[in-house]
Amino acid sequence: MPPSDPKVIGDTESEDCLFVNVWAPTRASSNDTLPVYFYIQGGGFNSNSNAHANGTGLIIAGDLDMVVVSINYRVGVYGFLSDGAEVTPNIGLHDQRKALQWVQKHISKFGGNPRHVVIGGDSAGAASVSLHLSAFGGKDEGLFHGAAAESISFGTLLTAKESAYQYQSLAIRLGCVGADKDILPCIRSKSAKEIQQVNKNIPYLGSSTAPLYMWTATIDNDLIPDVTYRLYEQGRFIKVPLITGDDTNGGTGFAPRNASTLAESDEFLKAQFPFLTLEQLGNINDLYPNKNKTCPAPGCYWRQTSDAYGDMRYMCPGLYISNALAHYGVAQSWNYLYNVEDPAQMAEGLGVPHVVELNAVFGPGLGGDNPPASYFKGEKNAPVIPVVQGYWSSFIRSFDPNKYRHNSSVEWQAWSEEGKKRIVFETGGKTRIETPSHDLQKKCSYFADIGVDIRQ
Repeated sequence: MPPSDPKVIGDTESEDCLFVNVWAPTRASSNDTLPVYFYIQGGGFNSNSNAHANGTGLIIAGDLDMVVVSINYRVGVYGFLSDGAEVTPNIGLHDQRKALQWVQKHISKFGGNPRHVVIGGDSAGAASVSLHLSAFGGKDEGLFHGAAAESISFGTLLTAKESAYQYQSLAIRLGCVGADKDILPCIRSKSAKEIQQVNKNIPYLGSSTAPLYMWTATIDNDLIPDVTYRLYEQGRFIKVPLITGDDTNGGTGFAPRNASTLAESDEFLKAQFPFLTLEQLGNINDLYPNKNKTCPAPGCYWRQTSDAYGDMRYMCPGLYISNALAHYGVAQSWNYLYNVEDPAQMAEGLGVPHVVELNAVFGPGLGGDNPPASYFKGEKNAPVIPVVQGYWSSFIRSFDPNKYRHNSSVEWQAWSEEGKKRIVFETGGKTRIETPSHDLQKKCSYFADIGVDIRQ
């Protein structure tokens, strides 16, 4: 979750972070060919300096029949700074691909099979999954063979000109001005501490309010040849088995809790998606009306804002990718809604927030910091763990979540253009199959219509 006032982006980061973590069964040897799960952490491409997932629980749930890899990659100014010319854009994504190449070369030494690699990730890590699927317009370099994207995200993509604007702004704050040839050497001469002291969120070019996440991927006509919506619309992605989905309330941890007017809601959305037109903002307001127009208390627009942002950035992109895979003939595609309510999160008003499902995928205490208490042994949501891990470990092992699923679990129906079936994970370990509501499909259809225009 981003801080409530993200003016300074971290204070202890550096480029000395390119590490790979490998978990393997004790008995594994170089003679084995175990399936590999390659996990990419989230953090909005702006934060997280150490992979926050532990693969132990997932390996045990998968009958010791897999190897789990997690990685670090450069984020923020170190991973997504570009001048539009000399500084290569999307370095953080290239770090990820370099790690995938490392897996191809070395994972067999840990008992892993380089010809059976499932890439996964949460939030920006899931966004990375979508970008690797569509990298170079869908060119398959054999780096992975399946994908699992938890809480997928389509953020704003920048042009070279807009990336150069961020580069120039940073250079000014560092005192690096003068001839073009002198700017980059000056920036490189600064210490990580000096850079972090001025590494502040600024508005995107043409916007007036800073976004939650300033540093982001750039359309470079190479690794990222176009906006994500258009690449998937045109079928320019690698056709592999996929799991993707989202949480019921993906926007609650991001929208301003004190939003008390429609103007504040619009300002927040415009800051995250600066290419929204006023007409488009008006249409979004119509799709997400505030039921309490009198607004008797501070924060009465928080829910409306968080619902719009959550669907726009997370829920609808996941459904769109599922549709795209089905449209282009990928039958092995599954979608989920995570609706497991934790009492403390519900009391706080968060509902089922962004990436909380990681606590079920990896197990409580192994999927990140501050795990919900209800996921631990003997608690209300402990039964969720074997159900979710059964599906995920089955998919990693066989590219099918059903083959080795938990014996009490329902069959997870594949997504299709006609049926549009997804599994819903409910409180206490229950599951059901549903078709997303007509209302949600209507909203997602609108976001897909404007997705190219607003650079998602």
